[in-house]
Amino acid sequence: MKLTRRDLIASACALAATGFGAAAQAASDYPAKTIELIVPVAAGGGTDLVGRAFAEASKKYLPQQPMVVINKPGASGAIGTAELINAKPDGYKIGIIICEITIIPNLGITKYTAADLRPIARLNADPSAVTVRADAPWQTIDEFLADARKRKDPMPIGNAGMGSIWHMAAAAFAEKTSVKVNHVPFLGAAPAVVALLGGHVDAITVSPGEVAQHVAAGKLRTLAVMSDQRVGGIFEKVPTLKERGVDLTVGVWRGLAVPKATPADIVQTLSEVARKAADDAVFRDALSKASLGWAYADAAAFQTVIDNDRAFYAALVPKLELNKP
Repeated sequence: MKLTRRDLIASACALAATGFGAAAQAASDYPAKTIELIVPVAAGGGTDLVGRAFAEASKKYLPQQPMVVINKPGASGAIGTAELINAKPDGYKIGIIICEITIIPNLGITKYTAADLRPIARLNADPSAVTVRADAPWQTIDEFLADARKRKDPMPIGNAGMGSIWHMAAAAFAEKTSVKVNHVPFLGAAPAVVALLGGHVDAITVSPGEVAQHVAAGKLRTLAVMSDQRVGGIFEKVPTLKERGVDLTVGVWRGLAVPKATPADIVQTLSEVARKAADDAVFRDALSKASLGWAYADAAAFQTVIDNDRAFYAALVPKLELNKP
């Protein structure tokens, strides 16, 4: 049978309509399989807890498929974040991003920047805190600083890895207080806390939430927090550095992001899930119990935070001369 031009056009339109319908159906079925949530640090720290609490809370809003946490630690979050950036943009590999993404490009650790990802929502924010063992000789931050300034050798302070926010916190703290510090890197806050408990470092500068259980158990003592206001809870008697005459505020944020080219409809779905899960009692209670700060912000507000921190660390990192031997 000879096909006319009209027949060919009609057939092409039918095929296009069928393809469009299949694509629309596929989009409406999202998620049709398990979603992997990359957490770019070791298990056990504040970022890991935020990721796991979010995955748990999201079950109510993604009932058809689970969200599983995959820890990818290393290089101050660079390894896990690189995997997220290079992932297929189909919504099945999403990730927690941390403020280190605004820091490490300035150290030459990675070539990618925050602009290589699409933010969905900020979920949490916490200040840095100077914490020591409970049996350490320092009862106050003033005693700690006085001892550090008298020492011949630098004070060993643990952090979550070269270029991590807690590395920045310790470096900025040393610069502001004129103390010499030996920065000891670990693969996340949790290993740094273990090192402090074991006496391998004299102090750490991770968040209050990451030491809360050990402070409550009487094993660790937090001397000061790097925030504008006191944290509260079991840390309500802990002063800010500003109260002790050190004008320094340094903290972490953690949020949800996807590969840059992720389709708008999937981004919209994840944005709604993030908004609802972040406000769910499951998520809020998990953060509260761990002394982690709830700080939800939508994509636009989160992008402003990211942009501000990119500018801040671009100016701060060269001053700290961290690349010098």
